Amino acid sequence: MKFKIQNSKFKIKGKLDTEKLIKVLLANRDVQTKKEKEEFLDPKLETVTARRVGIDSRNLKKALARIELAINNKEQIVVFGDYDVDGICGSAILWETLNSLGAKVMPYIPHRIGEGYGLSVTGIENVILNLFQDPKHESKEMLKQVQHDKKRGLIITVDNGIVANKAVDFAKNEGIDVIITDHHVAPNPSTGSGLPNAFSIVHTTKLCGAGVAWILSNVILNSFQDPQQNSKEMLKQVQHDIERDKHLELVALATVADLVPLKGANRTLLKFGLQQLRKTKRMGLLELFKEARLAKDSIGVYEIGHMIAPRLNAMGRLEYAMDSLRLICTNNQKRAENLARLLGNTNKERQDLTLQTVLHAKQVIRDKKQEIRKLLFISHESYEQGIIGLVAGKLADEFYRPSIVVSIGEKTSRASARSISGFNIIEFIREYSSLMLNAGGHPMAAGFTVETAKLLELQKVLEKKADTVIKKDLLTRSLKIDCELPLSFVDLNLYKALQKLAPFGMGNPEPTFLSKKVLIDDMRLVGAENSHLKFRFKIHDLGFTIDGIGFGMGDKSSEIDIGDKVDIVYTIDENEWNGEKRLQLKVKDIKKI
Repeated sequence: MKFKIQNSKFKIKGKLDTEKLIKVLLANRDVQTKKEKEEFLDPKLETVTARRVGIDSRNLKKALARIELAINNKEQIVVFGDYDVDGICGSAILWETLNSLGAKVMPYIPHRIGEGYGLSVTGIENVILNLFQDPKHESKEMLKQVQHDKKRGLIITVDNGIVANKAVDFAKNEGIDVIITDHHVAPNPSTGSGLPNAFSIVHTTKLCGAGVAWILSNVILNSFQDPQQNSKEMLKQVQHDIERDKHLELVALATVADLVPLKGANRTLLKFGLQQLRKTKRMGLLELFKEARLAKDSIGVYEIGHMIAPRLNAMGRLEYAMDSLRLICTNNQKRAENLARLLGNTNKERQDLTLQTVLHAKQVIRDKKQEIRKLLFISHESYEQGIIGLVAGKLADEFYRPSIVVSIGEKTSRASARSISGFNIIEFIREYSSLMLNAGGHPMAAGFTVETAKLLELQKVLEKKADTVIKKDLLTRSLKIDCELPLSFVDLNLYKALQKLAPFGMGNPEPTFLSKKVLIDDMRLVGAENSHLKFRFKIHDLGFTIDGIGFGMGDKSSEIDIGDKVDIVYTIDENEWNGEKRLQLKVKDIKKI
């Protein structure tokens, strides 16, 4: 692993200047201007506006006008979400907002296997049969008799729709308007079709899908709280039933789960969202915390990413994600308990299935008995669609290569892709969109559907192209280090100063330091199967000692020993043991001098 020091010029002479260090850390996170620094260190919720995050105001006004018309005319509105945490939370935000305003609204989450990702023709057909259908027209044949010039309702997508051209056209032909709210990368007209012909598109890539839904929700609430547009009775009801910030807890869950960069508006929403999450009164979330054995007031980014989000995601991966949405929205204590238990059990199933599939995929790679290519492309009939994204992520992490994992179907196959730093996977995939039925996603994670008959051809062209465009240097894992720091400067004052940059996560990693010529004063293997290393580091001439933990570094015990001098890369953590809080280092890498 290469060490990559982002600011090698920063040197400490004498006493540590924490303000100067913070400036270095901000610069490393591309926070440059005075205004950016102020907003980063002292974020304010009122700065998160549609204009600031790049949402087109004309489309937003169109969406608002159409939603107001639907509410006033008692049209059927369907909030059409997605089966991951982002889509579920965004759907809950819009559904609860519209429902509180007296709208005739229902949430709809497509089934991963039966309908696939996002707004689809099949999904719309099911919506029509279940929600939009005129009671007089009970069969598909009779349904076709409905006059298409009559407006039959409104679909609002959440976390999907930006590539749903065919589905939007189908909905329009059925007399249904579509408002798209999405954050995925819009299609490039030069490599595929243009934007869908929707009534309005509320879109930005600067937020997660739930963040976009939250922006639209607030615009709607602002409109209905205007005394000039609404009755006093409506205004009173809205003010009583709606707390403007109550949905921030859901935005926080989605922001972490969807791995959006924690900069600008995302970081602001997460910071305030975590505050709301720690005092949530949602029965479903409280029961989920209990099932996961989490203390509500200590929930942070790690707990969301590794314990809460996997449980909410599990239903959409293996069963039906509506149960996750029901858990978030329920006001029934018993139902919340049952749903939390269901999510927990399903997540255990998901963990077992993921492990089995990863082992199978790794065996496929070994069985090829040839040099591993620059792009991993693994496919099999036994792979469950709901977990192939997780498997691709595991492969990308272990082999450090962009990875595509495919669930082969009889007629069509579905794929998930995960990338590595510096390689835009969705751009790469979309170059060959002519061989696919659809493709969408982000630079680091994407997915597509392909006719099974064309799968082998697609694999060959993608592998060949990857061999050409991916340079070897890109496949060498590097460890980003903020700067070099004498170990003796690690103390409680430094730790508290670093917390000004929290919350940490994607795009805003925990400050990472390099300390040289440190003595290993003690070292022992700990954890299940001795997979972790526990350290005590010492600086002899200063009499300074501090503990450290290297998770997953058990193998390093054969390379280093007590008494060795080493260079260490680490983050600083506060560890609680027997009610006492002490600093410790989370060791990311260690090299013997």
